[in-house]
Amino acid sequence: MGELTQVLEDVRNKIAQYQGKEMNEQNTKRALIDPVLCALGWKVGNLEEVSQEYKRRSNHKPVDYALFLLRTPKLFVEAKALGQGLDAPKWTNQIMGYAAVGGVKWVVMSNGEEWRIYNACVEVPVEEKLFRSVRLSDPTSPTAETLALLSKHRIRDNDIEVLWKAHFVDRQVLSALEQLFLPDPDPSLVRLVKRRVRELSSKEIHASLNRVRARFDFPVEPDLRHIGHGKGGKHNPSRSLAAQRAWETRRCKKGDLANMQVAGKKSPKSLVVSLLDLIEAGLLKPPLKLTKHYKGKDLEAKLLPDGAVRFQGKKYETCSKAATFARGTIAGRRMNTNGWTFWRYLNQDGKLVPLNNARQALLKRKAK
Repeated sequence: MGELTQVLEDVRNKIAQYQGKEMNEQNTKRALIDPVLCALGWKVGNLEEVSQEYKRRSNHKPVDYALFLLRTPKLFVEAKALGQGLDAPKWTNQIMGYAAVGGVKWVVMSNGEEWRIYNACVEVPVEEKLFRSVRLSDPTSPTAETLALLSKHRIRDNDIEVLWKAHFVDRQVLSALEQLFLPDPDPSLVRLVKRRVRELSSKEIHASLNRVRARFDFPVEPDLRHIGHGKGGKHNPSRSLAAQRAWETRRCKKGDLANMQVAGKKSPKSLVVSLLDLIEAGLLKPPLKLTKHYKGKDLEAKLLPDGAVRFQGKKYETCSKAATFARGTIAGRRMNTNGWTFWRYLNQDGKLVPLNNARQALLKRKAK
């Protein structure tokens, strides 16, 4: 990792030198992105390994970099100019679209300073497709450790696949752990603590847990020996990778990336659609009331003109985040929730339908 660390330091110095000055996409690629890819073991300039402005077919839009192993594209990298933000939904839509038509699971977006890694295949809301994000300018950001996952030998060894599974599991466990403490200690946690400190009353434990400021951290790169185990608790890499592939397959519906690699067809389900896209397409007209009848209670939120959702006076950037917190007000703990199927709205016919209906309508329109 020594060479990568040195290259990243050189790139940081270039960013400091050119920050605030006009630097177009081509110069960003040449000065900031190409050196990092080379340090990761990818032979920029070898067209059989790194193809720039790659198109699967002549009528497709080109992606900036396609990285190949055994003549098969394994990773797409889309570049933006230094200083250009990566938050705009259109950029995420763009890179997910490239992945869909190119039959590639792992995609990266970078402006030279920030690097974002996405799993384009997994069937979750778009904000949950983001695997890792680092900034070279942030001294606390684990930049080298994160970008090392994109190295040629680690992509070849499928390390990123195993670590994605751990990331997905850790995210669910983190949510569950946080809910044990917030907004009020879970009764099961109080009972668990009391079994270990019997001299304290449940009331005393509850009050103490209310004072706790718990923080849970997972390593950026967990030890691969602790992910996936064979018989007897020993590490079995082939078994863990097989389990990972099966786990991914269960989440990738028929007709998605695997079939597109053969047919070269675009699957509407694989494209990314945001609430703002639906507003701009005229399929949703804010301010729009969103409702949900859940466990005998009526929940209400509002879709805002910028594509955010407001629930109980708080603004959430996605419908899924709003649904997660809304559901938690009834369930007493936060549970990851798909907002597209959770929230309902009155359509033009006056029928109460899921938000997903509008999304599917736009996907069908895009597929034509």
